[in-house]
Amino acid sequence: MTELQVIQSTETNKKEVPELLPLSRWNDYFPHPSKNAMYQYNFYGHRNGFSKVVRRIGKRIYISVPDFFKWVESNTGERACY
Repeated sequence: MTELQVIQSTETNKKEVPELLPLSRWNDYFPHPSKNAMYQYNFYGHRNGFSKVVRRIGKRIYISVPDFFKWVESNTGERACY
């Protein structure tokens, strides 16, 4: 397993995070950004590069967790805290 495959959200809520996470369950694992912010990033994904993070299976939207943190780092120029 790589470092990004096992990401723990908080000290009180330690869960193994799957590599592909349904967008609707994002806040079950991570407190920030909110689910609504994630939908906003997805909506403008063609402009902000977020489309590289999204995987669609049927109507469901999944987030690739390792790609999400790479996307954050590439947009801010700083290392993402995870």
